[in-house]
Parts: sequence; structure tokens; C-alpha cells
Amino acid sequence: MTAPAPASHSQPVPPAAPVPAEPKHAGGRGATLVAIGILASRLMGLVRERVFAHYLGNAETAAVFKAALRIPNFLQNLFGEGVLSGSFIPVYAQLLGKKDADEADRVAGAVFGLLALATGMMVALGMLATPLFVDLIAPGFEGGDRDLAVRLVRILFPGTGFLVLSAWCLGILNSHRRFLLSYLAPVVWNLVIIATLLGVGGRYASGGRAAEEALTEWLAWGVVLGSFLQFAVQVPTVLRLLGHFRPVVSLASASVRQVMKNFGPVVLGRGVVQFSAWVDTAFASLISSRALSSLLYAQTIYLIPVSLFGMAVSAAELPEMARATADGEAQAHEKLRTRIDAGSRRIAFWVVPSAAALLFLGDMVSGALLQTGRFGAADSRYLWYLLMGAAVGLVASTVGRLYASAFYALKDPKTPLRYAIVRVALGTVKAWFLALWLPERLGLPRELGAAFLTLSSGIVAWVETTLLRRKLRSIVGPVGLPAGLLPKLYGAAVVGGLVALAVKQGLTGLLGPMPDVGLEWGGGLLVPPRLHPVLGLLATAVPFGVVYFAVSAALGVPEAGAVFRKVGRRLGLAR
Repeated sequence: MTAPAPASHSQPVPPAAPVPAEPKHAGGRGATLVAIGILASRLMGLVRERVFAHYLGNAETAAVFKAALRIPNFLQNLFGEGVLSGSFIPVYAQLLGKKDADEADRVAGAVFGLLALATGMMVALGMLATPLFVDLIAPGFEGGDRDLAVRLVRILFPGTGFLVLSAWCLGILNSHRRFLLSYLAPVVWNLVIIATLLGVGGRYASGGRAAEEALTEWLAWGVVLGSFLQFAVQVPTVLRLLGHFRPVVSLASASVRQVMKNFGPVVLGRGVVQFSAWVDTAFASLISSRALSSLLYAQTIYLIPVSLFGMAVSAAELPEMARATADGEAQAHEKLRTRIDAGSRRIAFWVVPSAAALLFLGDMVSGALLQTGRFGAADSRYLWYLLMGAAVGLVASTVGRLYASAFYALKDPKTPLRYAIVRVALGTVKAWFLALWLPERLGLPRELGAAFLTLSSGIVAWVETTLLRRKLRSIVGPVGLPAGLLPKLYGAAVVGGLVALAVKQGLTGLLGPMPDVGLEWGGGLLVPPRLHPVLGLLATAVPFGVVYFAVSAALGVPEAGAVFRKVGRRLGLAR
């Protein structure tokens, strides 16, 4: 990866890009743009997963590919968006807030140079140490599965390097309030993977193990190409925003040193979180290949609301909170409280029903999104159990992102690091106990241990979020979700969920139950109607949503009333 050549000193230097004045409601509009970009990316990601499931389903090679993709992703997680959001964006956005565009450009160039150097070294090291990584992350892989994982990881590592540089582009764009492009860029990555699957999938998918391995290798090369294009589509706009771009490897600037000072704790924090993901992957590989591939399918689904609402709000608010810290302490704390309170309310209002939908209708969701080809009804049912566990911690995971962003804006990355360590240590013990030890003692099928993995992650997410909120309150004052809001939202979501279950049971009685697909709990109540999965989801999700909004509005939740007023205006029923 070669950085763009620095501008020649003999040429005139273009003027620095002007710093825009802070628009009114910048955070809300930014969150909307981020949500639009994320929604497009996640929808395309679901298409990608559906096409992947069609050709590979829950085959052993599918589990190997998904695990192999996760291994080099540690590089993206260490140096990617989360780390740059906690270290680079607060410093860079504050410089823009002070209208010091020249220093901001110097910081951007130095961070790019240092990031490119570190990423190149990590890619080379990762490719050399691939067998060790495979043994650590997926100890259940042996023989041909292990050999395939090693080959795939070595192909995938360079692509992850481009994704890290893509995250640098995102940091520049977000700080300049250009939110849409950076979150639409992953659409390109998904399109390339989908095109690869459609182009060669039919030739290899039904030809046995050797053909499946060849398909996954083609797919790995598609991932690398998509990663490069995701970075490339952002570069022209980033260069225009920077005015003049001079990548250097230097710590001469005090602002760059501040970024590096923040960088260490944030990298450690991301490393700790990544360790937690590795633990889940390793435990799932010890359960079965089906458990491993289903865990990664489940993460694709439950991360949609986390990204749409948690990431969207946090990503948009971080630059604004960082700009606010340029004011006096009292004024800055007041602005932070206002932004955190508003952001956490928006997150909770949308994530609570998302969690309830996974809990009550997870089989319908997984069936509508993934049930095709080699991914059948039994796989949708099994995936539901994992989504049930994930639903427990969905609100905590999303609100916790916003709290962590507040600490990054305050240039305090060490506090999120400490609490991440607590979460991961507690989560590792709980995951071992719940996923590997407990099912056998309870006489449950071993594969249900994967559902306890997601449950364990949800429980410890609440622990971390509670710790973050308490510490934040001691710094800026009362902050976060007001007392009584979550009970109202959960109450409305449960009522909606029960209505959806009643509709689901009625359709089952009308059309007859599906054939036995294994791992059935609860008799007919949990057996889906014999409809196409998409039609079944629509038939149950629409009444669920209507009831949730109606009940939450009746309970006096302002966000629900705002939704009804907006819909009324669109339909011409209200002014």
C-alpha cells in the first residue's frame, strides 16, 4: 500500500479547505445520514449473507471461511474505525472547531503515515504467523479445515489493511460532517463479494469438498478487491477536504502526540474487546462447525440495530462532543449532557423493539433473511436461539457505545479501557460456564451452548454500560436514560411481541405446522406458519410495530408521539 506522493515544494500549495460553521442540529442530521449509509450497507450485507447461505449454508467450509475472515479482522478492529474514533477524531475535530485547518491537515497526514506503516508491518506479521492465529482462534479446526483456514487467512490479510486506511478516510469525512459517503463505502465491498459468489458459486457449490474450498478461495480474493475499492472510492473526497495532503511519519506536532497518547489505551481497549470475540469464536468452534457459522450469521443480524442506532448516533455525536470540549468546562459539560441524553433516548426507543423482535420473532427474521438453498428451516430455528441470547444485551451494547464516545471526546480513553477489561474477564468466565459446562449438566443438546454464548455477552454488556454511566455521572453530572423510560419501552415491546406471537400462532393453526425441524421447544407456539419466510415476517412484524408505537405513545413516550405526528403529516392527516 503506497501512500500518495507528497506535494512538491516547488508547486503552489492549494489553500486549506474552509472549516464549515456548525449547523443547527448537526448531531441529529449527522445521525440520520450515518443511519442511511449504514442501512444501505447492512441491507447489502444481508443480501451478501443470503447469497453466501444459498451456496454454502452451514457446511464445514462455510464455518472455516467465516472464522478465517474474523482472524485478519483483528487488524481492522485494532486500528480501524473504533480506534480512530477514540483517538484521532476528537483531536482532529477540535482543531477544526478552533478553525486551525493547517494544523488539522498536518495531523491528518501524520496519522495516515503512521497508520500505513503500522498496518503494513501488521499485515506482514499476520501472514507469517497465520498458522498460530488459526490454532488460537479456532482450536476446533483440524486436518483439512485447518489447512483451508490458513490459506484463506493469508489471502485475506492484505485486504484488511485497506479497510484500516478506509477507516482513516471515515475519520476525516466524519469530522467534516460528510457522513454519508464513509458509511456507504462498504456497499462497494459487499457488491464485489456478491458478484464473486454469483459469478463462480454455481460452478463450485455443488461439486463436493474440493469445489467448496475453491469457491471460498475465490471469495477471499473478492474480499481483498472489495476492501481496496472501499478505500479508493473515499479518497478523492478526502483529498479535496484536506486542501493539501502530505503523509509523513513524524511525531513532531503536539496534536499528533495527543493522538498517539489517546491511541495506546484505545488500541488496548479494542484489543480487549477483540479478545472477547476470539473467545466466542474459539468456544463455538469447540461446540461444532454449525455452532460457529450460526454464531457469525447471528452477529450479522443483531449488529444491524446496533449499527443503525448505536453506531449512527455515536458516530455523529462524537465530532460534535469533541468540538464542545473546546468551550469552558461548565459549558462543555452541559453540552455533553444534552447530547448524551438526547442520543441515549433515540437509541433506546429504536433498539428496545429490535431486541424484542429478535426474542419473539427471531425464527421469522432469520428465515426471511437467510433461508434459501442450503440454509433451511432447521438452520433458521437454530439461529433463533442465538438471537434470543443476543436480545438480552442489545440496548446495553448500543447505549454503551455512546457513553464510550463521550469519554473519547473528553480525551479520556483509559476509562473505557478499564471497563472493557472488566467486561471481557467476566464474559470469558461466564461464556465458558454457560456455553461449554452448563448444557451438558442440564441435559441440553450441546449445540445450544452457542445460544448461551450470546446470552453471556449480553449480560456482561449491561455490566460495562452501568460502570460507564456511573463514571460519566461523576464527571459531567446526571446523564443517560431517565428513570422510568426503559420499563415503558420494554412494556410496549412485550405487548407488541405477544400480539405478534398470537398472529403467528393463528397462522400456524390455519395452515398447519411445519414438519419437525429439530430442537423444538414449546410445541406449536414456537412452530412457524407454513408461509414463505418473507411473508411470514411481514404478517407478524407489521402488527408488532404498530402495537409498539401505539402503546409507547399511550404511555407518554415523546419519541413515539413524534413518529405518529410525522406519519400523520406525510398522510395529510395532521399539520
